[in-house]
Amino acid sequence: EVQLVESGGGLVQPGGSLSVSCAASGLTFSSYAMSWVRQAPGKGLEWVSGINSGGGSTYYADSVKGRFTISRDNAKNTLYLQLNSLKTEDTAMYYCAVDYADHGYWGQGTQVTVSS
Repeated sequence: EVQLVESGGGLVQPGGSLSVSCAASGLTFSSYAMSWVRQAPGKGLEWVSGINSGGGSTYYADSVKGRFTISRDNAKNTLYLQLNSLKTEDTAMYYCAVDYADHGYWGQGTQVTVSS
């Protein structure tokens, strides 16, 4: 069974930084592209960033480009997202996600709140 467990969220002031992680199990992590998506209060899901299986190619939504960095450690089956220069509009629940066997999986999410 595929399991994704996000951690590392919290409260941070505008302009601050935070790092979130996603521990994966139940799949050969190094074989799958991974993504981060988020959902702000009262809004729909927004794709944030993606990374290929080997980690050599990364992709970002325009809203976070230049501020967020996605990475992965295949030896640790872990996905990361470094969030810098945070804005109030980055406040959301952040989920890691994978398309495994034509089925989308995501974890329970980790809350990131940007507020002064």
